[in-house]
Amino acid sequence: MPGAGLLGKPGAGASIRGCRPWPGQWRRRFVGDAAPAPAVKNEREGAQAEIHADHLDSPRVRIRCLIMGACRIRRTGKHMNSSQRRAWRAVDLLLTATLIVAVAMSSLSGAAFALGTASCTARPNGETGSEVHGGVETRITWEGQAAEDESVKAISLSFPEGTSFEVENARFTILQGADLMTRVNAECEFAAEGQSAVCTLAQPADAGSYFRIEIYGVVFPVGGGDMELTGTYELADGTTKAIDDIDAIPVAVTSPTQQLANYLEEQPWVQAWNSNKFLRLFLNPPILVSSFPVVLGGFFMAIAIVFVAFPLAIPVGLMFSFMRMSKLRILRALGSLYVNVVRGTPVFLQIYIAFFGLPLAGIKIPPFIMGVIVLALNSAAYQCEIFRAGIQSINKGQFEAARSLGMTGAQTMMFVIIPQTIRRVLPTMTSEFILLYKDTSMLAAVGIMEIVLYAKTIVASTGSITPYIVAAVFYLVLTIPLANLVGRLEERLAGNDTGAARKNKKRAVKEAKRALNPGVVAAKLEEPPAPAGSDDDRAVSPERLNSM
Repeated sequence: MPGAGLLGKPGAGASIRGCRPWPGQWRRRFVGDAAPAPAVKNEREGAQAEIHADHLDSPRVRIRCLIMGACRIRRTGKHMNSSQRRAWRAVDLLLTATLIVAVAMSSLSGAAFALGTASCTARPNGETGSEVHGGVETRITWEGQAAEDESVKAISLSFPEGTSFEVENARFTILQGADLMTRVNAECEFAAEGQSAVCTLAQPADAGSYFRIEIYGVVFPVGGGDMELTGTYELADGTTKAIDDIDAIPVAVTSPTQQLANYLEEQPWVQAWNSNKFLRLFLNPPILVSSFPVVLGGFFMAIAIVFVAFPLAIPVGLMFSFMRMSKLRILRALGSLYVNVVRGTPVFLQIYIAFFGLPLAGIKIPPFIMGVIVLALNSAAYQCEIFRAGIQSINKGQFEAARSLGMTGAQTMMFVIIPQTIRRVLPTMTSEFILLYKDTSMLAAVGIMEIVLYAKTIVASTGSITPYIVAAVFYLVLTIPLANLVGRLEERLAGNDTGAARKNKKRAVKEAKRALNPGVVAAKLEEPPAPAGSDDDRAVSPERLNSM
C-alpha cells in the first residue's frame, strides 16, 4: 500500500526525506551488506537519501529512523498536503513516545536484576507499643533476594555512626520454597569491620537465592532519628555491588528514666539483686524505674475520671436521698429500687453492661465519657445513703426551731439542715472518694488506659510483676493521705460534739497533775493568807451582798 505507516511496509518508491546520504559503513550497519546502495540526488531543499521499500523491511532501519525523528516518508513524485503531513507527524510522535516508554521499562526491568531489599526491620525494645528506642539493645533483621543470574558470595551491612552491634550471635539463613518457609542454614563467617557487619559464605549461594540476616546486640544512639543502613554484596566473580532500597528505621529518643534503667542493668549490685528469682519478678530495679513514667500516664487518667465522676455523683445522690425520705410512696419506691439495684450488683458487671450492651442497642458513647457515667451512677447510690443518714442524724428540734422562725421546708433544708449534714458526712464522703478511685482499675477490662492497663502492658512485654508494684504505689500515694485526713476529720467532729466536756476533762487532768507536783504544793503552803477585803477571798460580806 503506498504511503504505509513508518513501521509498516511502505509502497514502491517510498523514500526517507531529510536524512543525509548514508555512507557505506552506515548502510552496512543499518541496512545490511545485501542491500543496494541508495540513490542520491540533489535538490533545492538540500541533500536527500532515497531508500527502496525493501530496505525499510529491516527493523534496524525503522528503529534508527524513528529515534532520530528527522525523517518522514513521502511518496515519490507526489507530495502530501498539510493535513496528511500533520497526520503522519502525529503518528510519528505516538510511535516515538511508545518506543521511549518501552526503552525505559526495559532499563528498569534490567535494574531489578540485582540484589534487592525485601525488608529491614528492628525488634521493638520499648516498654509498650512497637517503638524502637535508642540506647537499648535490639535486633536487626534484613531480608533480600539476589537476581536470577547472580551468585552471592558475601554481604555487608553498614550501621550509622554511634551504633554498636555484636556479630557473635548473628545468623544467616537462606529461605526457599514458594512461601519462603523452608530454612537452610548456610555456612558463613561474620566479622565486624568498623561500622559494618560482613557475612562471608563458605560457598557462593545459588543464583536467585533469598537471604535473611539477623544481627543481635544492636544499640542505636540515644538521640534517636531515622537510622539509615547501607549495604554491599560481592558476587562469585569478585564483583562488588551496592544494595539499594534499604528503608530507614525510625528510632525514638531515649528518655532519662530509660537511660537510668540501662545504667542500673550494668551495675553489679543490680545483677546480684536480680539473681534472686523473687526479687527479679517483684522488685526489678531497672523495670521499676522504666515503668514509672508509663504508669504515671495511667495515674493522670484515673485522677481525671474520679475528679469528673465524683462531683457529678453528689447532686444525683442527694436527689435520691430526698426521694428515699419523701412522703410520696412512688418516689420512695423509685429511690429504693435504684439504690438496691446499684448497690446489690458488682460495679464490674455494670461496666460490662454499659460498654458492651449499649453499643448493641445503637447507643455509642466515647469510652472516657462512658466510664465517667458508670462510676458516677454507681457512687451516687452509695452517696444517697450517706446523705440520708446524715440528714436523719440532725435533731428534730432543728426543724421545729426553723419552722417556728417562719422558714419554709426548703429554706430549712437548705440553710439549716444541709450545712450541718455536710459537716457530719464529710469523713464518709472522703472514704467514698477513695473507693471510687480504686474502682477505676476495673475500667482496664474495657480498654481504658488507666493505671492497671498500663502496668499490664508492661508486664506482658517484660514478664516481670514489678509494674504491678508500681501501680500499687500510685494507688497508695493517694489513698494513704486521704485515709489520714478522714481520721483527723472524725476526731475534729467528735471534739466539736463534746467540746465543753472534753475541755473540762483536760483541764481537770492538768490541774490534778499540777496538784501532785511537790513544788507546787510547797509553794501553796508558804503563801500567806489573803486579806479579808481582797478579791481572792471567796467569802461574800454583807456590804457586798447588799451592793449586788
